[in-house]
Amino acid sequence: MSSRENEFPEDREANRVHLLAAVDSAADALAAGRAESEQSRRLSPTSVEALRSSGLFKLKSPRVLGGAEAHPVTQMDVIEAVTMIDPAAAWCMFITASATGAMLSTLPDETAANVLADGFPFMAASLRPGGSARKVDGGYRVSGRWAWGSGVEHSDWVAAPVFAEGEGPPLIRALVPTGDAILHDNWHTLGMRGTGSCDYELDDVFVPDGFAVDVFSGEPPKGGALMRLGLPAFVVNEHGSFAYALGRLALQTMTETAIEKQRGYLGGASLADRQVFQRTIGQGTVRMNACALAMADAMERTFDSAAAGPPDPALVTEAQAAAVWCTDEAVDLVSELFRFTGGSAVMNGSEMQRILRDIYTVQSHLMVSAVVYEQYGQILLGMTEGGALP
Repeated sequence: MSSRENEFPEDREANRVHLLAAVDSAADALAAGRAESEQSRRLSPTSVEALRSSGLFKLKSPRVLGGAEAHPVTQMDVIEAVTMIDPAAAWCMFITASATGAMLSTLPDETAANVLADGFPFMAASLRPGGSARKVDGGYRVSGRWAWGSGVEHSDWVAAPVFAEGEGPPLIRALVPTGDAILHDNWHTLGMRGTGSCDYELDDVFVPDGFAVDVFSGEPPKGGALMRLGLPAFVVNEHGSFAYALGRLALQTMTETAIEKQRGYLGGASLADRQVFQRTIGQGTVRMNACALAMADAMERTFDSAAAGPPDPALVTEAQAAAVWCTDEAVDLVSELFRFTGGSAVMNGSEMQRILRDIYTVQSHLMVSAVVYEQYGQILLGMTEGGALP
């Protein structure tokens, strides 16, 4: 497939500057849509349009198809910047970017051209395989139901990892127009309410062969080292950076209110005057900085490994462990900061309550399961080479 016109600079730093400028261009609209997203349990139309017009959902798509194909550490900077504006929008942005980039990089040229004919799409996907695909003439008949379909309600296409029956590949990713899917309004959650991560279902939907990708084919994807990372390395940086960004958002929120905030029935010293709070803010900032550095270091080395072929499995597992650690540290810090907010934090309008609910929701994601620590320990003990999904 011939290269499409590309707005994104090829130079890494120039690409980063361009993408952060795109965040700035969308910032006001994302902030304006935040409350509506939370209330409606799906990303607001204002936020969706801001992401579309900014081009941020092209973050992880191949350059040859017009995507940014941004370095994983650049992606982390973009994810943090959007998270500081609206965590739900950030989550939908990077999930959409991953789903779109992963599918476009592996689709046959003719299929990719078909999908891109009306402009860059929003895609939703699930990581966990399910359902069944029955081979028929010209394609598959696919049925199944998938959970955690973040952003599916504003997507153009949905991708479903599905077990194929009979001869042929045992596992495929089926890509269908979102209009062919049944969406279940079941996203009633503790946190991340604005992401609209509801279930989607396919009921005997025909998927042409060109829209069914063999997951284990080993075909080289379109693009460079980023597209060769594979799962879980292609997405793990998102979860680590999102977690420490929530921690930094909590630090910012508490710092901005500390001087006015007083505890006690008869008033008293401001929260900022309390030494225990000063320590928490100082130490917490160092902790989140350490998380960012650890995640970036792991992804730099994993990406460099992918430049020559499939990444080193041990490095992939180390990156997974870094993402889990980022999440653990952010959960601990946000919980600690929440104690300082007082009675106002129990009200639904509390910013700190929302951050607490969000971090406790994302820590349940399989990608940051604590079992990864065990897998990394097994590598260090020489018991396995690593690289497995949790």
